[in-house]
Amino acid sequence: MQLMRFMRKLILFFVALGACLVSHAQTNSTARSSFYPLFGPLTFYHSVAQNHLSLTAGQSDEELSKEVSNALMRVYLNRPDLVSFSENEMNASGQLREDLEKPIQQQVAILDEANDSLPEAVPETEAPMEVVIEKPQFWKFLFDGSLQFMQNYVSDNWYKGGESNYSAVGALTLEANYDNKSRWKWDNKLEMKLGLQTSPSDSVNKFKSNEDLIRYTGKVGLQAVSRWYYALQVLAYTQFMPGRKSNTKKVFSDFVSPLTVNVGLGMDYKVEALNKRLTGTVNISPFGLDYRYVDRENLAKSFGIKVDEGHLHSNIAFGSSLTASLEWKFNDIISWKTRLYFFTSYNRVQAEWENTFTLRVAKFITANLFLYPRFDDANNRDDKLGYWQFKEYSSLGFAYSF
Repeated sequence: MQLMRFMRKLILFFVALGACLVSHAQTNSTARSSFYPLFGPLTFYHSVAQNHLSLTAGQSDEELSKEVSNALMRVYLNRPDLVSFSENEMNASGQLREDLEKPIQQQVAILDEANDSLPEAVPETEAPMEVVIEKPQFWKFLFDGSLQFMQNYVSDNWYKGGESNYSAVGALTLEANYDNKSRWKWDNKLEMKLGLQTSPSDSVNKFKSNEDLIRYTGKVGLQAVSRWYYALQVLAYTQFMPGRKSNTKKVFSDFVSPLTVNVGLGMDYKVEALNKRLTGTVNISPFGLDYRYVDRENLAKSFGIKVDEGHLHSNIAFGSSLTASLEWKFNDIISWKTRLYFFTSYNRVQAEWENTFTLRVAKFITANLFLYPRFDDANNRDDKLGYWQFKEYSSLGFAYSF
């Protein structure tokens, strides 16, 4: 009901306002300014209250000002909650200027002068666009080389005995890997390692090898899903020099004696973990062929090969293999490279686990710890270790890779 009464009063107000506008169509600037209280923010004006409470109200006011004053007084009395400001607050914020009867004109001449000083626009021309297409690089080449030195001094009266010796180990790894960023990849890795040592107690051999390896690993893979590939792996390895023991000329191994070639068909998994600090590959070959050849006839039996007259000193076995080559960079200083190889023909077992721990002392100086346990039941059985074999050394030297 209050809302209906208010709407009725509001309609009457606009009717009265329209009548005032018709009767005062020609007014001066002072009269026009009287409309501001109606359309500006609703404010409590002191003059409105004075006009209605004063005994002499309306003697100097014009008809239009009276109507505006009456309309504002109705709002003050009926809807005081709509009043947002007072005249004191309005005066504190500033007053309207009544001395401006004409609109302010912009000084266009200044803009014209500024436009005259601007440079002429350069006409748009179609410049020839040169498109450069770079041939994608599918090959990636890696090089890693090191030369490590070891020295051990023992005095003649050392209570535990022993002897002084010097040794050096050189290692070189070359990789050429192909990846077309689609489905095919072809990895090639050649590892060469040779170490020599001296021993004062060895009166027969001035130098003998303590580390000797030539190994090639090749893999052709077709992507199956995600990081899994159908893979054909070829693994071949032998050594550089004849292998001897102290104070004897007897040769225990030699170049292509033995020569081992393993071909496996299976799956290859690309490893990327620990924020790419652990990388490498794991190859599982359920179908594998292991070929072993010994050039020296007198060494054939020591590697489990039967010697037949008129035939090559070789042996072929079918089985399964597992090869894992991983590198774990703990931080920028310490890293661990490991290679695990396992092959079984279900008649014999061969397992190798190479571990190289590297401590980077300076930019080109590293310290290495090499641990290498090996199991091969095709060799002659040892009285102490059985078919197990073990090699270990530590070294300090130069290393470079790119």
